[in-house]
Amino acid sequence: MTRTVIGIAQWLPTCGKPQQNLCDALSFVDDLANRGCDLVILPELWPCGYDPASLARDAAGAAELLSGPRGEALSNAASAHDIWLFAGSVPERDGDDLYNTAVVYGPDGRLQAAHRKVYLYTPLGEHEVFSAGTEPTVLHIDGIGTVGLSTCFDGDHPAYARRLHDLGARVVVAPCAYEVAAESWWNILYPANALANGQWWVMANQCGGELLGMSRVIGPDGSIIAHARRVGDNTDSELLVVTVDLEEGISDAQRTAGALWADPPAATSAAPPVKRSRANTLRSAPTAY
Repeated sequence: MTRTVIGIAQWLPTCGKPQQNLCDALSFVDDLANRGCDLVILPELWPCGYDPASLARDAAGAAELLSGPRGEALSNAASAHDIWLFAGSVPERDGDDLYNTAVVYGPDGRLQAAHRKVYLYTPLGEHEVFSAGTEPTVLHIDGIGTVGLSTCFDGDHPAYARRLHDLGARVVVAPCAYEVAAESWWNILYPANALANGQWWVMANQCGGELLGMSRVIGPDGSIIAHARRVGDNTDSELLVVTVDLEEGISDAQRTAGALWADPPAATSAAPPVKRSRANTLRSAPTAY
């Protein structure tokens, strides 16, 4: 039995204060690593904060190349603590384009994955700020297997979760800036994704103002294993530490719910005749005028 210690940092970053936010993030990483976490997860767009009214200005002001000073600081934090650092998502500058990019650093400090958010949330104008990514992203972690990346609204799409499953991901890490107004989606869609695909979902959310909090770990059976507080229940930052047996949860899900993602039986060579209802075979009666 191999247990994995997961640490999630939930807080409300300050809009337009990227250096302060970086200092806070590194402090949370230090704290979680010192508590024995193997994986540390930060939320979506923590460098710039998330206020739709100022997102364009805030994201542009916090944008860097992934190889810039922020990336170097995150790399150093991962290697200093010998952890897998799922460093949320950051505003990535690439030429004239700006992306909402989730980044992952390995225990050696190397950038192991960079996922550009595919589904930008148009109701809050994200498509006017960022360019969209084109495909899901997975990476391999020894002792865990294939891990998928899903940034906030990506995971609201069941087909995206299934695509990650088809790519081999039975663990999904999801940095989010999920709003209170969509709380019912948070509570319904993600347990359903986990159950329908036999996946662990590890979700780090911002918390404060209009942002929901309730960061959580969802098991492959759709149950909520642990969660942080909801906005309104707590105004402070919160560090959630959860110890789980990822392999056991995946094995149990395969045994009890594997029919949900199994391939359909092969079609027989002779297809059965199509049964047509009487209503579909009758001609229309002439219309009297």
